[in-house]
Amino acid sequence: MAPRPTPTIRQRRFGAELRRMRDAIGMSAPIAAERLGADRTMISNIESGRFGISEERLRRLATIYECADPELIDALAEMTGGRPKGWWDEYRGKIPPDFLDVAELEHHSTGLRTLQTAHIPGVFQTEDHARALFDLFVPALPRLELELRVAHRMARHSIITGAPGVPYVALVHEAALRLRTGGRTTAKAQLARLLDESERANVRLLVIPFAAEGFPMAGDTMMYVSANSPHLDTVEVDSPIGAVFFDSPTQLANFRRRLDLVEQVALNPNKSRDLILEIAGEL
Repeated sequence: MAPRPTPTIRQRRFGAELRRMRDAIGMSAPIAAERLGADRTMISNIESGRFGISEERLRRLATIYECADPELIDALAEMTGGRPKGWWDEYRGKIPPDFLDVAELEHHSTGLRTLQTAHIPGVFQTEDHARALFDLFVPALPRLELELRVAHRMARHSIITGAPGVPYVALVHEAALRLRTGGRTTAKAQLARLLDESERANVRLLVIPFAAEGFPMAGDTMMYVSANSPHLDTVEVDSPIGAVFFDSPTQLANFRRRLDLVEQVALNPNKSRDLILEIAGEL
């Protein structure tokens, strides 16, 4: 099997969970490979995401690692074998790889929660709003790459419109709603789009008002991606150098707690829509 030159975040996530299972019983990679009947380098290559693995071998490894969580094993089994290409793969090599990682995580998720303090969530952005955002990059993006990024962002909208749409909780600060990105007309159309999206059965749009007296992760942009097993959840946080991903049990628990605390200071869905209407009326 040829190694993957650049494993995706989901492939690395698969390997990281297997490494945690092995570490939990204190077994070395060479011993695990020996018990699997494989080359001694195979385990490290699987754990780095560079090599795939069959469902049969995955289940054998789970037995070797004495894993007693059938939900986790079944969820990992769904990630084995060849990876079918997704719509995002057509952008590979054309836009940053973490854009593709985010789209792949969303596609395979069972639920999404996002916190946005300065931006509208990407899956809700209008084409004009997204283009205006990418136009603000310094140095300026080449026109072709800008248009590819816009097209990719528009395609991500399918995660909430598909049947059934993925449950999506969006925590958006009032500051993001008041920024007139692209001008008044674009900003007003963006708020109208938000109102439309908030009516979907699978969407909860919660606005954090300026009146909120502080909350965890103020100023951050992040997304919590739920998986078939909670052990396989992933958190993505935006940074100046691109997306950063977290997946350790302690990190995941802390991010869940932080999001719960943010929800406590956010307006309920009805009051959130009222505030969006008020802001739109001021444009």
